[in-house]
Amino acid sequence: MGEFTSEAAEALKAAETLCGPLSLEEISNRRGSAVWKATGPHAVASIKLGTGEAAEVTAREASVLDQLPGYTVTVGRFGNGVWYVTPWLAGPSTWQVFRPVRKGEGRKVEALAAAVGLCRAVAALHADGWVHGDLQPAHGIHSADGTVRLLDFAWTRRIGSTPWTTFDGTMIHLTAPELAARIINGPQPVETTRTADVYALAGTLWTCATGTWPLDYRTAGLDKGTPVGEIRKAIAHRAVPMSTAMPWPALQARLRHVLSAAPDDRPTAAELAKLIEAVDG
Repeated sequence: MGEFTSEAAEALKAAETLCGPLSLEEISNRRGSAVWKATGPHAVASIKLGTGEAAEVTAREASVLDQLPGYTVTVGRFGNGVWYVTPWLAGPSTWQVFRPVRKGEGRKVEALAAAVGLCRAVAALHADGWVHGDLQPAHGIHSADGTVRLLDFAWTRRIGSTPWTTFDGTMIHLTAPELAARIINGPQPVETTRTADVYALAGTLWTCATGTWPLDYRTAGLDKGTPVGEIRKAIAHRAVPMSTAMPWPALQARLRHVLSAAPDDRPTAAELAKLIEAVDG
């Protein structure tokens, strides 16, 4: 792990104000974006640093956090970068909650409750006028009281605004076909949608339950060496079939319906929560 850059000393001061004397743990560092966990006697915080091209993305995410209810954020600039500090969200991710299911150890009731909670968190974000834009298995955090909080708002936008000049997609394996087509065909800037969020939400839950992506790339002749652009084109044309692996048919049948449906025929996130509530654990 790298060392915390001295240029961002103000970020440390902001974290110390929240937490007290700190110990730091680097969580991730890639493509100009680094996240640190700052632990002190009073609280735990997340420090995010964005440099170069990631600076704009970090600033955009901080702006979203500042507007969302239930989130607090302190923001600053350093050199060619942007930092923000926000309270650490404690709890396992949706991916982690589903681990016993993937290992065949049961605990499906807990997994279903987590799935419903994630759907409701996305539904609440949508009801407040937002599109998340990058739902993934690690982007929902499940607290001890049952509350689910969302993470990673770098591609989140308020309906009626487009806060980027170019959008080329996020997690390719969870990109809705119509969104993939818009990325390919334009015009830019591409606007993300609630219905594309619901596709990603269903794909996220499929992946959490099975440990594999919902699309069967091997059957389509695609592998790990296939360029992202070719995968996106195949997804846009619905040329990649759904996986036939069904370790949890009762849940996956509902998710398969969402992933196979045309955008206008997909349920809302709130409706998907109700569909999953009806699954027999």
